[in-house]
Amino acid sequence: MTESNPDVFWVFAGAYTRREPHVDGKSKGIHVLRFDTALGELRPLFDIPGLDNPSYVALHPQGQFLYAVNEISDYQGKAAGAVSAYRVDPAAGSFELLNEQSTHGGSPSYITVDREGRHVLVSNYGGGSAAVLPVRSDGSLGSVSDLVHHQGSSVHLPRQDAPHPHSINLDPEERYAFVPDLGIDKVMIYRYDGENGKLLANNEQPWARVKSGAGPRHLAFHPRAGFAYVINELDSTISAYRRDSEKGTLTELQTVSTLPEGFQGRNTCADIHVHPSGRFVYGSNRGHDSIAVFAFDEKSGHLSLREHVSTQGSCPRGFALDPSGRYLLAANQNSDTIVVFSIDAKSGAVRPTGVRAEASTPVCIKLLAAHRD
Repeated sequence: MTESNPDVFWVFAGAYTRREPHVDGKSKGIHVLRFDTALGELRPLFDIPGLDNPSYVALHPQGQFLYAVNEISDYQGKAAGAVSAYRVDPAAGSFELLNEQSTHGGSPSYITVDREGRHVLVSNYGGGSAAVLPVRSDGSLGSVSDLVHHQGSSVHLPRQDAPHPHSINLDPEERYAFVPDLGIDKVMIYRYDGENGKLLANNEQPWARVKSGAGPRHLAFHPRAGFAYVINELDSTISAYRRDSEKGTLTELQTVSTLPEGFQGRNTCADIHVHPSGRFVYGSNRGHDSIAVFAFDEKSGHLSLREHVSTQGSCPRGFALDPSGRYLLAANQNSDTIVVFSIDAKSGAVRPTGVRAEASTPVCIKLLAAHRD
């Protein structure tokens, strides 16, 4: 009989392997590390090689399968990216490529798996589309079961000259899929058909608009209350929304800056997460190179800034909170490090622990609780 070990986690960090116009990709593949909270240790184990730009990764709910987007636009000679499926056993140091499938759109930038492990959902940043792929019984992927294309543009050129879906998120009830599209300043909203792997029109509200030029990028749901938070890449803000779980609608409540007052440097936002307690929201700044910490108001859903904390590196592309909410791990893409911070349960304050590990061009981080006999 096995059970989760609350002190030990496997850490999977997506990374860039190619030199691209926007990044100096130099990783060998997906980084796999061991994070021991009791010992205060973050130790690299091995890399999963042979993948082109496995920038964003997701775990099957049963934990033994790993899915990674291949953030490229030339898969098998076509204007598309791909998704790779792996069987992974970090304890044994083993991994097995199950298969790859085209996403039918260029530069896929985000992937998630539904809670039943039936489908993966992908945002094609370069292709202007969102895709659904079925998961087979052996963990491998079938071909795309649905593909929806976005239309339009916005004011921040050239970044917003076309649709650029940057992420795709299923709501906690898995009734709806929300797709922040940086290129058109909208969060597209679809009804999710988990039986057939389809994204259907949400007639109640097809989209939620954000401020022109904001560039919505990632979205996080409050774990209990009906709120959602969108981090906007281009104008360095977070937009708070009230969410109707039945209708799948978003009503904007507030937009706040992620930057200190008076900051004049260049900055773009990246990732956002809500603390497991629901009391705090965290967002990453690239340029200011910090985590912005906000307190959550239970009645209004509004956010109030608490502090900014340096990530002790350059370009914090992604970060993760452990399930207990005690730790935050930040991936500093341009300085090739993953840095561990502690989180104060009462104040939400983030403090460096002194623990870090080297990892080439880390992009996103996913944690999986280790098991013990």
